[in-house]
Amino acid sequence: MRIRSIPHTPMSSIDILHRHTKDLQQAREAVEDVARKLAERFDFAYRWDGDTLNFSRAGVDGRIRLAPEQLHVSAELGFMLSMLQGPIENEIRRVLAEKFR
Repeated sequence: MRIRSIPHTPMSSIDILHRHTKDLQQAREAVEDVARKLAERFDFAYRWDGDTLNFSRAGVDGRIRLAPEQLHVSAELGFMLSMLQGPIENEIRRVLAEKFR
């Protein structure tokens, strides 16, 4: 019997650096507002760990790190959501531009 290996499909990732002019408290409030709305819409869990908001649900594991003058959004997308990487990344960029003018 010959065993064939199943090719490993790497997860798609999102990696966005976004500059902002808010102080850390204002940035945290804006990120919290976005997370609350998206959690209701897409049923994901999130929690703060210092200045990093971690979020997850089936098929997504990500974080938003706050720093002076910059946000770093990173996420790993599972197989099913990897097909929507472009639209998901575009929506994240749109929301960041709206909330962090």
